[in-house]
Amino acid sequence: MTNPTSTTTSTSGTNPLAGRREWTALGVLMLPLLLVSMDVSVLYFALPAISADLRPSGTQQLWILDVYGFVLAGLLMTMGALGDRIGRRRLLLIGATAFGGASLLAAYADSAATLIAARAVLGIGGATLMPSTMALLRTMFTDPGQRAKAIGLWSGVMTGGIALGSVMSGILVEHFWWGSVFLVNLPAMVLLLVLGPVLLPESKNPSPGRFDWLSVPLSLAAVLPVIYGVKEIPSEGWHPAYVVSVLAGLLFAVLFVRRQRTGTSPLIPPALLRGRGFTPALVLNLVASLAMMGSAVFTTQYLQAVLGKSPLEAALWSLLPSVFIGVAGPLTAHLVQRGVDRGSVVAGGFAAMAAGFVLLALVGTDSLWLVLTGAGVLACGLVAIMSQLTDLAMTSAPVERAGTASSLLETSAEFGGALGMAVLGSIGTAVYRHEMPATSPAEARETLGGALAAAGRLPGPAGETLLRTAREAFTGGMQGAAIAGAVLLVLAAVGAGLTLRRIDA
Repeated sequence: MTNPTSTTTSTSGTNPLAGRREWTALGVLMLPLLLVSMDVSVLYFALPAISADLRPSGTQQLWILDVYGFVLAGLLMTMGALGDRIGRRRLLLIGATAFGGASLLAAYADSAATLIAARAVLGIGGATLMPSTMALLRTMFTDPGQRAKAIGLWSGVMTGGIALGSVMSGILVEHFWWGSVFLVNLPAMVLLLVLGPVLLPESKNPSPGRFDWLSVPLSLAAVLPVIYGVKEIPSEGWHPAYVVSVLAGLLFAVLFVRRQRTGTSPLIPPALLRGRGFTPALVLNLVASLAMMGSAVFTTQYLQAVLGKSPLEAALWSLLPSVFIGVAGPLTAHLVQRGVDRGSVVAGGFAAMAAGFVLLALVGTDSLWLVLTGAGVLACGLVAIMSQLTDLAMTSAPVERAGTASSLLETSAEFGGALGMAVLGSIGTAVYRHEMPATSPAEARETLGGALAAAGRLPGPAGETLLRTAREAFTGGMQGAAIAGAVLLVLAAVGAGLTLRRIDA
C-alpha cells in the first residue's frame, strides 16, 4: 500500500510524484552504492601496509587487488536476475549483510588467504547491491522528471566514489591500521539494514519462471576470462595465455547467448535487448566507460611518476576533478527539464569527453592544472552520459526486469573499463616503447615504473637523463592515447546524436 504522505499526483495524472519518503530512501540507497564504488580503489594506499603485515606472495597480492572486481563483474547478471525473482529489497538486504560481514572479516584478516576470501565475498555482496539499488530506484521514481534527477544523483555518487576510495584509504592508513579501510563499511551497512525494511518498497517480477542455473556458470565463464585477459594485456603484452583467455571467454559468451535465445526461462531474456533504446544504451555506456577508465590509467601514473607526487598527494589532487561532477549532474537535469532532447545531451557529453582528451593531448611533463582540467571535463561528460543512458535503459526495460536491466548496464561498464585499459593502455605503451632509446636498460624500455627503478641505480647525470627521457616518452604515449580516445568519442557523439534522436522521435 502506498503511503499517502509520501507521494503526490503529478500534473499529468499518470505517474505519482515521489515524496519525502522516497527521497529519504534514495539517500539510504546511496550508502551501499558509494561503498561498492569506493571498494574498487580503497586498497591503493593500504596495500603496502597489508604487504608488510600479511606478507602475501606476488600472486596473492594481485588477487587481493583484483578478486573483488572480478567477482563483482562476473556475478552482476546473475544477481540482477535473482533480484527480479526473489525481490530487489530482499536481495539488497542479503547483500548488505554479506558485505558487512565480509568487511569485518577483511579488517581482521590474519593471512593473505583470508583477506582474498573476504574480498571475494565483498565482490559477491557488491554484485547484489549495485543492480538492486538501480532497480529499486526505478520502482520508487515513476515520474520521468524525478527519475532523471534521481539517476543523475546515482551516477554522480557512482563516479565520485571511485576517486574518494583511494583518498580515504590513504587518510585512514596514515592515522590507523590498514583494517580500518574495511571497517568504515559497517556503519553504513547497519544503517541500511535498519532503515531499508522501513523506507524501501519490495518489488519483484510477479511471473519470473524457473531460474536458469546453467546460465550462471556460463555467464561467469564468458565474463571473467575476457576481463582478465584484456586487463593483463596492456602491462604484460600479447602473451599467448592472455589471448587464449579472451578467446575462451568469447567462446563461452557464444554458448551463453545461444542458451538465452533457446532456453524456456533465460537469465537474460532476448526481448529485453530488443527494447526501444536498450541496446544502444548498453553500447554507448561501454564506450563512455572505455574512455574514462582508459584516461585514468594515464592520469594516475602521470601525477605520481611524471610529476613526482606521493600516492596520497596524487589522490588528493585527483579529487579536484570531482568538483566538475557536482556541477554536471544538476546541469544535465536542468537541460532535460528545459526540453533539450536526450540525443543532444548524450552527444554533448561525448563531445565534452572528447574535449577532455584534447586537453590531455596537449600536456607536457609539467602540466598539473591542464591534466586536472582535462580529467574534470572528462568526468563532467561522463556523468551527463551515464545519467541519460541509465534513464533510457531503465525506462525501456519492463519494470519486472529492472534488476536484469541494471545488471546488464553495469556489466557493459565493467567491460568498457577493461577495454579502455587494454586499448588505450596498449596505444600508450606502444608509443612509450617507440620513443625510448634502444640504448636504455631493458626494464626502462618496458614501462615508466621500470625506468624509475633503473634510474635510481644509475649515477647522477645518467639517472637524471634516463628519468627525463622516460617521462617525456610516457607523456608522448599519453598524448597518443588521448588523440585516439578523442577520435573515438567524436564518432560516439555523432552516433549518439543520430541514434537517440531516432529513438526519442
